[in-house]
Amino acid sequence: MFPIILLIGSNALMTVAWYNHLKHQQLGMMEAIIISWAIAFFEYCLAVPANRIGYFEHGYSGAQLKIIQEVITLAVFAVFAVFVLGETLRWNYFAALVCMMGAVYFIFLNQSP
Repeated sequence: MFPIILLIGSNALMTVAWYNHLKHQQLGMMEAIIISWAIAFFEYCLAVPANRIGYFEHGYSGAQLKIIQEVITLAVFAVFAVFVLGETLRWNYFAALVCMMGAVYFIFLNQSP
């Protein structure tokens, strides 16, 4: 469970790094890049341990870690899109989530972490 918690934190930071500047049109391009890179540094401080711990200590495969990360990314972005960017969730977000859950099923099929 610890790697998943780290991945959630990592994805929250990366979502902020990649998309929060969209709410701040007054920032210049270089300012947005530098701020985003600064946030991304802390994202990496969570992502790298999450993947190393998940792989070496919890026995997840690389593919399992990747699909877990992708599902978390979609969920975190959906929340961010609604509450920060003011966007509306549409049916295609949910359809994408269903497809991702199918991917999770197949990646974990006949494998145990």
